[in-house]
Amino acid sequence: MALSAPSTDPQALMTQETSPEQTFTEFTSETAWSLGNALRTRILSLPSNQRKPALISIALTGGAPLHIVFQAATERGTIPDNENWVRRKRNTVLRWGLSSWAMRQKMVSGLGAGASADQIEAAFVKKYAVASANGGAVADEYAIHGGGYPVRVRGVDGVVGVVVVSGLKQEDDHQVVAETIREFVAGQKN
Repeated sequence: MALSAPSTDPQALMTQETSPEQTFTEFTSETAWSLGNALRTRILSLPSNQRKPALISIALTGGAPLHIVFQAATERGTIPDNENWVRRKRNTVLRWGLSSWAMRQKMVSGLGAGASADQIEAAFVKKYAVASANGGAVADEYAIHGGGYPVRVRGVDGVVGVVVVSGLKQEDDHQVVAETIREFVAGQKN
């Protein structure tokens, strides 16, 4: 089944991410294992126009360094750069407490719909004073591309984990996580 298009409204995205439909009753390494496998199954079931090899990574935030509790490629064809994208998307979620797609949409809404990818990245670097090792317009430690998603647990303040998908189109990276979490949380309540 195809993924629906994600919202491009930053406020709607932030509301969705903190909604009861996206909030786990608990989140353990067993939860991460089940969710990671559900994501892999969902990605492998996508129609050919949305499906590509992807890396799935789930980390708990309870200490330093982060505790990676699930990581798998969906199929052969992922590349080492997927790991870099996972790290950068995860850092974005951890710093701002919202999905990497929502952060992107916040920047787009401030620039207008016609902004180029380079303009969006440059505005992000400037607004948040994030470092660029080479002085350019791309943040080395953060990525505002879809696929990084916060894990929230009912009764716990803040983000307790991060789910990241890297390899699909960025809007699909985001949407597969959002849809799978919604279905997974609905199953937890039964």
